[in-house]
Amino acid sequence: MDVVIYHNPACETSRNTLALIRHIGIEPHVVEYLKTPPSRAMILGLVQRIGVSLRNLLREKGTPFAELGLGDPDLTDDQILDAIDAHPVLLNRPIIVSPLGVKLCRPSEAVLDLLPPDGLKPFTKEDGEVVVDAEGRRVR
Repeated sequence: MDVVIYHNPACETSRNTLALIRHIGIEPHVVEYLKTPPSRAMILGLVQRIGVSLRNLLREKGTPFAELGLGDPDLTDDQILDAIDAHPVLLNRPIIVSPLGVKLCRPSEAVLDLLPPDGLKPFTKEDGEVVVDAEGRRVR
């Protein structure tokens, strides 16, 4: 299964998502989007495939969101894309692309919706939260 993760290794949610993908035996294509930002066209394609507005992929915490006035509802997608081009950290993460769909995986266990359901093994996140129990069942 081909899986792509738009990843920030400094983000716990992103690290947990990547670990879950690898845990079930898939080695994804990892795009460290702060080093290699996706193009405007790629971002718009991801937005379309996820089925949300571009604003829904903006990250506020730990970014220049407020300083750039990105909460202004009158901003166009082009203006938002200009901000993301200048500050890739504004793009929320992790975004996963798989044959089963495209999704912003927050929380990290949301990635399980995009992966084969069979053969789940126990998994615990970095913070100790159990995601898959000893019987291979998702914990919600």
